[in-house]
Amino acid sequence: MGIVSLKYDYIFKYLMTNEKVRKHFLSDVLDIPLEKIKSVRLANTFLWKKYYRQKQGILDVLLILNDDSKINIELQVKALKYWDRRSLFYLSKMFTEDLLIGENYTKLKKCINISILDFHLDKGTRYHHVYHLRNQDGELFSDLLEVHIIELGKKLNGTEHVDDWIRLFNARNEEDLNMIKTENTGILEAIKEMKQMSLGRSLKALYDAHMKEIRDRNARDDYVRDEGIAIGQAQGARQNLISMVRKKMARDMTAAQIADLLEEEPILVTKIYDFIHEHPDWDDDRICRHL
Repeated sequence: MGIVSLKYDYIFKYLMTNEKVRKHFLSDVLDIPLEKIKSVRLANTFLWKKYYRQKQGILDVLLILNDDSKINIELQVKALKYWDRRSLFYLSKMFTEDLLIGENYTKLKKCINISILDFHLDKGTRYHHVYHLRNQDGELFSDLLEVHIIELGKKLNGTEHVDDWIRLFNARNEEDLNMIKTENTGILEAIKEMKQMSLGRSLKALYDAHMKEIRDRNARDDYVRDEGIAIGQAQGARQNLISMVRKKMARDMTAAQIADLLEEEPILVTKIYDFIHEHPDWDDDRICRHL
């Protein structure tokens, strides 16, 4: 049986409303003993902005631990240009948003960004990257900023705490879910939730509509891309024709002679001929645009 996929943000967000699931997920990703996580509450995912023109930050899932550490979980299915800068932008806003003018810097809380990527960050085999602020000798400068990157498409080595979570994200049907053999109660709870979500009519209908919208958008993108390629090719051919007409005009050939020699439509060649004659300072690109 087909299932709803965690690779779609609103399905993942819905799963994160389950407290047991999000506690175990953070315990496995951040390597925090489960007993030390007393509470993980969901927070507002809209980051505060001070100025009208300032970019608004919108996080996928924002969690706050019992020590007030803030965690953003971001799911990114498609490769994104400047993804690294985008990730740092959100992390920086999350770090500074609570500090008001005149307040002590001690109010700044630890911020962690967890990015779940369905594309390769690099060509290495590591699929769970952890980044801290360190100097050239590896000494920690501060633990207030932390970045975790999980790549879903790489081969698992079977030793990481996040392995079964990656299998969960990559599951395409109920058989894939049943093949995840684990005693992790958080993952077992997530599997149960996913099966229930797949059976729920309203959520399944929403999921199917979302998938249809994605397919339609991809089809539109393909059409626009193909049209753009066709237009580009046509423009290239037209500019090449303009260039040849210009060269033949330099040899004092008439429009009719040029059309006959190049085996092109006389009306088109005459139009190009007249443009070049009337606007000797125009280059081929400008004439092409006016045509």
